[in-house]
Amino acid sequence: MATTADRAAVRAAALHDLLPPVTRRRTRIGLVAGGLGTYWPQFPGLLPQLKESAAYVAERFRGMDAEVTDAGFVSDAQEGARAAEQLRKADCDLIVLFLTTYLTSSMVLPIAQRSHTPVLVIDLQPTEKMDHASFDTGAWLAYCGQCPVPEVGNVFRRAGIPFRSVSGWLRQESAWRRIEQWIRAAHIRAALRHARHGLMGHVYPGMLDVQTDPTLLSTTFGSHVEVLEFDDLRHRVERVTEQETRERMALARQVFTLDDSVVEEDFAWGATVSVALDRLVADFRLDSLAYYHRGLDGELHERLGAGMILGASLLTARGVPAAGEYELRTSVAQLASRSVGAGGSFTEIQALNFEDGVVEMGHDGPAHLAVSARDPLLRGLGVYHGKRGWGVSVEFDVQHGPVTLLGLGQDADGSLSFVTSEGTVVPGPLLEIGNTTSRVDFGRDPGEWVDAWSATGVGHHWSLAVGHHAADFRAAASLLGIDHRHV
Repeated sequence: MATTADRAAVRAAALHDLLPPVTRRRTRIGLVAGGLGTYWPQFPGLLPQLKESAAYVAERFRGMDAEVTDAGFVSDAQEGARAAEQLRKADCDLIVLFLTTYLTSSMVLPIAQRSHTPVLVIDLQPTEKMDHASFDTGAWLAYCGQCPVPEVGNVFRRAGIPFRSVSGWLRQESAWRRIEQWIRAAHIRAALRHARHGLMGHVYPGMLDVQTDPTLLSTTFGSHVEVLEFDDLRHRVERVTEQETRERMALARQVFTLDDSVVEEDFAWGATVSVALDRLVADFRLDSLAYYHRGLDGELHERLGAGMILGASLLTARGVPAAGEYELRTSVAQLASRSVGAGGSFTEIQALNFEDGVVEMGHDGPAHLAVSARDPLLRGLGVYHGKRGWGVSVEFDVQHGPVTLLGLGQDADGSLSFVTSEGTVVPGPLLEIGNTTSRVDFGRDPGEWVDAWSATGVGHHWSLAVGHHAADFRAAASLLGIDHRHV
């Protein structure tokens, strides 16, 4: 009998085939190993042993989902400077320094300074422990990678360079899991550093929390915000053919279950807008999209805004997250969630259930199909609550099991922060109103959780991702140079 996990895997594979993910620049990892060259003539067997360890580390990194630039093995400050220049040119998202034995901080400081890239220091001794009875000085030095870690930490702090490290032994899988967490964090930094965020329409009137200075994303992450008009979408909608609309409707029927409430005309309109949205994203090379338009009395722009949900959900499933209500910071959070393979669906609080101890949350509008516990449903709505227009909306319940919320908070000085909370989606009754919905147990009184979550400055919406990833987001915040707050 197939388990829930089995069914989710089959559904994910089918979605992957129907909605192939967009391709982006791969995450770039820089790698350099080193030790003090003074030792090599003193202990002839030491350098070959250390290079063997460095080769193993390089092999492990090449097996990760990243493009690796290996700057080799450095033995003095001059070689360190040459490695620094090579890694500077490589435009890395994270640089890993492997301290194989003692080395001087002068050998590695230029690598961190010149690249302007976050650095992870790793020191992995050959085995769990030394054989004290048989070891001489040369054998001991192969275990002395930890010796310079405090020195490097001190110098980095004095240079104003954030310090982070993983200490362990070469084949210690728990140490490699900690290293891999930093690689996942580098995926997030890479995605945000090179992202082109689409911002289309205008802010939802009165929602002060969702208003975001686009320049702030450029100065904080390096992202670009492309300001779009709904006329950019209208222009492309007018060029969609009837055949393309029929093909998109056929695709939607493969992805969704259609509820009896779906009106064929509204379904066709959503499909037409979906085709045009794909072209908009391709033409402007967008990595995310936040949108809203109020409209008036069924005029074209109102119909465009109301027809976004189908296409925006399909885009989100392909790795281009979309958020309604002009929620730029939430589309950024969704992209970060997507970067660690966790989905990332547009979410807000819906209600509290004090009897069951859960927070009910979800949203109408675009949803990430990968987090669905079943085949997603298209439901016809005659009205969108709080918004003008009508049409089709996406409905499903989130997979039962661990989830992580990620939102972008903002403080009085304008600085951004990652805000996270981990919980568990549990079964129970759900609304059937064309929303993505879930019942999340945070292991505490739901009212107390809302108070703590709201005090972080997170804002009205956030991304909901499958799995527990708060540690990944904490590491990513470190690489991005922003605060992390966990509830």
